[in-house]
Amino acid sequence: MPVPIPGNPLGYTLVYAVESSGGPVLVDAGWSAPEAWAALRDGLASIGVAVSDVRGVVVTHYHPDHSGLAGRVREESGGWIAMHEDDIAIIRMFRDVVRDGTHRSLQADMMRRAGADVEEADDAVAQRPDPPALPDLPLRDGDLIDVPGRKMRTIWTPGHSPGHICLHLEDADRVFTGDHVLPAITPHIGIYPYDRSDVDPLGDFLASLERVAELGPMEGLPAHEFTFPDVAARAAEIVDHHDVKLAGLHTLMSALDEPLTIWEIAGRMTWNKPWDQLSPMLRGMAAGEAAAHLRALEARGVIKRTADDPVRFAVHSC
Repeated sequence: MPVPIPGNPLGYTLVYAVESSGGPVLVDAGWSAPEAWAALRDGLASIGVAVSDVRGVVVTHYHPDHSGLAGRVREESGGWIAMHEDDIAIIRMFRDVVRDGTHRSLQADMMRRAGADVEEADDAVAQRPDPPALPDLPLRDGDLIDVPGRKMRTIWTPGHSPGHICLHLEDADRVFTGDHVLPAITPHIGIYPYDRSDVDPLGDFLASLERVAELGPMEGLPAHEFTFPDVAARAAEIVDHHDVKLAGLHTLMSALDEPLTIWEIAGRMTWNKPWDQLSPMLRGMAAGEAAAHLRALEARGVIKRTADDPVRFAVHSC
């Protein structure tokens, strides 16, 4: 069921209803907006299902275009919400900082530390959705989802988010890929805050792609765009895409005369639009992706951050 994402070029989130003897289980729920709720409700009705029939919602990751309506489905149906434990921890953190009123200042400070100017940072955090509902059921790698009469297994695939999961519907030999493997585009992989050095989400993502590829050439049911026939082949293409991007970033870094901030490096990288045409919010996301690629190169030992400024990077000299 395509559930619209207002004002987003992706257009919609594909929400799936999995039949079971105990009632349908949804994979993702969609963005929290009136038109999205209507699309979800009407989509279910078109297959003879009411929202109140839903047994539960398993959310592939915490992002609002996947988790936003899960709480409302739970209210209508009395069902459960399941999500990987690492993304549940992020939702708890988000809810804490929103309750404390510090979320916008924390995000703006992160961007300023990376090299954004004050006005740009403030504009980027002006519009942020509220945190999603807190899930009931924490999931771990290998867990079976509560889908009576079916066999749907959790595959932990961190990268796009720390707790992103794919779901292998073993009795039908298909895999719900969330945002991990998409048929024509690549998911956003970023680091937040940008200056963290204790994580490597791009490295995690590339390793996770190998895990999904091990499933073989089965049908992929993604959260955006359209279904596709060969998850393993598409995973290999995405690995190649990031290898090319990492090589290009290393070449860019090798030509620098001095260390640059994450923000400055992001401004020199290639995006789907020129840097000066990106909105402040999109620049913030681009900087997060630049930070993830810089961190991956740092983890490989080919670049380093300066000792006196953890958001400035240069090629590692031998």
